[in-house]
Amino acid sequence: MFEIAILAAGCFWAVEYNFQSVNGVIDTEVGYTGGSTINPTYEEVCSGTTGHAEAVKVTFNPQKVSYEQLLEIFWNIHDPTTLNRQGFDYGYQYRSAIFCTTKEQYNKAVASREMLQTSGKYKRKIVTVIEMAKPFYRAEEYHQNYYKKNKKGSCMIQPTKLKLDSNSLIYRVTQLKETEPPFTGKFCNHKEKGTYHCAICGAPLFSSESKYDSKSGWPSFFEAIGEIGKRIDTSHNMVRTEIYCKKCGAHLGHLFNDGPEPTGLRYCVNSVSLDFKD
Repeated sequence: MFEIAILAAGCFWAVEYNFQSVNGVIDTEVGYTGGSTINPTYEEVCSGTTGHAEAVKVTFNPQKVSYEQLLEIFWNIHDPTTLNRQGFDYGYQYRSAIFCTTKEQYNKAVASREMLQTSGKYKRKIVTVIEMAKPFYRAEEYHQNYYKKNKKGSCMIQPTKLKLDSNSLIYRVTQLKETEPPFTGKFCNHKEKGTYHCAICGAPLFSSESKYDSKSGWPSFFEAIGEIGKRIDTSHNMVRTEIYCKKCGAHLGHLFNDGPEPTGLRYCVNSVSLDFKD
C-alpha cells in the first residue's frame, strides 16, 4: 500500500524535482496546505493572507523508500534554521514544515528533527514546524513538474545533480552515512592532477596536491580547499568526527589526527562522495 508525505521547504518547484527521481516515489504534486483559505490561488498564497505553505505531496512505496529516508532528503535540500525564508524567497508561505498524514509519521518526524538538532550540524535552532496534515489544494497546472517542463527556475533551492536512487551506493553513503568497502572506490589509487568536488552539489572540496596514500583503503587528504562541515559521530560504538559538504550536507567520511605534515590531519573520504575535474 502506498503512503503520502507532505513536505514544505521553500519554493515548491525544486523541492518537487528533488523527490521525483527517488526510487520508490510513485508521484509528486505541488500545492498549498496548512492554512485556512479553501482552494487558494497562487496569488492569494503569495499575499501571505491564507496561512498556507507551498508544499509537495509525495506518494511513495514504503517497501522501496522509507519515510525516514524521505525526511533525510528533506533536511538536506534546505536550511531548516531560517524562519519563513529560503534564500531570497521570504514569507510565511515559504516556511519549513512537515505535514504528517499519520500519527506514526508525526512521531518519526519529531524524532528526526531532534536527532538533527543534537547532531551539531546547525548552531542555530531548527524552526521546522511539524503538525498533522490539513487539506491539500493542488496548485495551478503550470506549477506542476515545473523544473522538468522548463529545465530551469528561480527557486533558491537548486535541483541536486544526483538522481536519488535509494538502492544505489552513492545514495546510501551521501544521504544515509554508510561507508563504501575499503580499496574498492574509483579514487582510492587515483593520481591525476586536479580538483575533487562534491558528487552531489559540485562544490570543490579537495585538491590532488593534498592527496596521499594512507593505506586505509579510502582516498585521503591532509588538507581541504572547500567548506567542510564537522560533527561528532558516535555510531558503531566509536567516537569519531564526521565530515560533510557544508553546501549540501552530503556525507563525505571522517576526519582523523593521524595525517602527515604540515597539518597532521587525514580527511578519509568515500570515493562515491566525490567527483573529479582536471
